[in-house]
Amino acid sequence: MARNFMSTPPAPAPAPAPPAPDSPRESESPPPPGVQGDLEMELMGLANALYNLGTTVVGDLTKEKDKPGGGGKQVGARVNDVINHLATLDDMSQAIDTMIPMQVLMDIDNSRNPMLLTKERLERAATENQFMNGKIHAIDSYKKYLDEALIQNFPELREYLTDASTADGTQPIKLEEDTGGAGGPGTHFANGA
Repeated sequence: MARNFMSTPPAPAPAPAPPAPDSPRESESPPPPGVQGDLEMELMGLANALYNLGTTVVGDLTKEKDKPGGGGKQVGARVNDVINHLATLDDMSQAIDTMIPMQVLMDIDNSRNPMLLTKERLERAATENQFMNGKIHAIDSYKKYLDEALIQNFPELREYLTDASTADGTQPIKLEEDTGGAGGPGTHFANGA
């Protein structure tokens, strides 16, 4: 069965891809003002110059060597353009005192996104925070059980233990048992009463 491709309507053009979620800002937004914006624009210029150099080298290598009038090689001009951008960046570095962690530079050298380092550190801090909160909760729980047991076995310590627990902002210890008479081990102690 033959199909006429001329009669089918063209497919709509795909929407442009959204920027990567780890991009610091959209590529269409203006650079930040001041030295940081100038530095960003110079880095973009260097990236463009390096791309141009690469395409020129590949283009020159693929041309026929014996072809007369090849237009001359532009590699030297492209290399000079890259050198000029690097010199400008070196001059700009004198005015910038921002320190960059070595781990970030090593990640960039290893083709790893530096935003992953930030994400990993935040996740590690959150995990350690949860672990410490668990320890604090366990110690508070143990202290409450210990105070309850001390009050139950040594009623004369009750005023010292309840004063200490209210001084740090926590609630006084509550003990409720229905097994004894007045003043005995089953005495009801609720909120210092």
